[in-house]
Amino acid sequence: MFPEPQFHLLSNSNNSDLATVPCQNGWAYENSTFKSTLATEWDLVCDRKGMNRATATIFFVGVMMGAIAFGTLTDKFGRKPMLLVSYTISMVFGFASAFSDSYTMFAVMRFFTGFGLTGISIISTVLSVEWVDIKHRALIGITGSMAWSFGNMMLAGIAYQVNDWRMLMIAVSAPLGLAIITWWWLPESARWLIANGEVEGARLYLEKCARFNNRKDFTSKIKLEHLSDVVVVDNHNKTYSYLDLVRTPKMRRLALLTGIVWYGVASTYYGISLNITEFGLNVYLTHFIYSAIEVPAKMIIYFCLDTIGRKHCQAGTLLLTGTCIAINIFLPKGQWHVRTIVAVLGKGLSEASFTTVILYTAELYPTVVRQNGLGYSNFMARLGVSIAPLIILLEDTWKPLPEVIICCVSILSGLVAFLLPETHNARLPETIEDIEQTKKRNPIFVLPMEKTEVLLKSQKNNELDQ
Repeated sequence: MFPEPQFHLLSNSNNSDLATVPCQNGWAYENSTFKSTLATEWDLVCDRKGMNRATATIFFVGVMMGAIAFGTLTDKFGRKPMLLVSYTISMVFGFASAFSDSYTMFAVMRFFTGFGLTGISIISTVLSVEWVDIKHRALIGITGSMAWSFGNMMLAGIAYQVNDWRMLMIAVSAPLGLAIITWWWLPESARWLIANGEVEGARLYLEKCARFNNRKDFTSKIKLEHLSDVVVVDNHNKTYSYLDLVRTPKMRRLALLTGIVWYGVASTYYGISLNITEFGLNVYLTHFIYSAIEVPAKMIIYFCLDTIGRKHCQAGTLLLTGTCIAINIFLPKGQWHVRTIVAVLGKGLSEASFTTVILYTAELYPTVVRQNGLGYSNFMARLGVSIAPLIILLEDTWKPLPEVIICCVSILSGLVAFLLPETHNARLPETIEDIEQTKKRNPIFVLPMEKTEVLLKSQKNNELDQ
């Protein structure tokens, strides 16, 4: 506030040379949109956008650390048990956020909430991909991603009805309880069990799978000695780590390329989300529309994944996203209708690239380090997320600079995606040797889902034909 009345500012808003003093009479908060927020709860009088970005940064640091932790722990201890751990951590600390008695405590709770949520994301993706056949991998990947979009759309309605931040924390954490209940019916990955020498457990799950798909005749063909030959690993007791992603030449190349693509996808997606022109609607409708945009984008990408392949979908969506950003750079500010349409199209394309990269990466990495690969890739993505707000701050230097940078990142990562191998109609690799082989990959084990059938053959050069 000013120490003295400045009536001349009514006609001239330039106050850069006037002295100011701290507020002497307290603060009155506008609460027509939200009944209670972090700012009103603890009288956080700092810039609200700055506070929101600080909270988001803390959350995403938790997501980043969770990606690293769950990546290596899941490859070591299994998909199913670590999924339960991630559910539990997210729910416990999500509820604990609602009972925080200080902003510091709230920030710590959000860190661990993000830590657990990233485990749910990467583990559920891998577990789904490892249980379906080649034909249905795109379907299962898009289905999981659609659940994310519909959940975001529902969030707008929940937040509209529950506008107290503490009750909102409880409302959005409660569905994790249902997730924990349904966890009991989830099977462990048979691929992971076989790769780790637990063929007896794999056989039990495969028999359940066969019965579920009315393939009871298949159960008699599942023999322990045959399952032991499906994935040839020199040492079943070996613990794989992130170092295995860079020990061999082709794995190093794969890690480098996927890291660049994930960084570009996340940086572009959140860069657009932070910098996109608003619709002039209230916060609830804006959030709903932003979420609803993702649905048609994902429906289109579903058909493209099995038509033009993963690689071209990944590269194409990133290049088109960069094109949309470039168009908005040159469109006059006065044409806000056109700018909004182009920005919305760019956001839909960036979400399509995010949907593609999750499925694509799960198919690229072998079973023994698949979670490590997803964990590393998610770490690179969250690095892009953390830098995106800093890029937006560069508008103070030159207004279009953030858009120029995000456009270049999107196009560059799209070009890098062309260097990745295609995984459409390809069997999942099981070991690092499958990646390193210079000749045609040995046939990879395919789980007996629906019409998929495995015919086992003897001899040292055992082959598994679909």
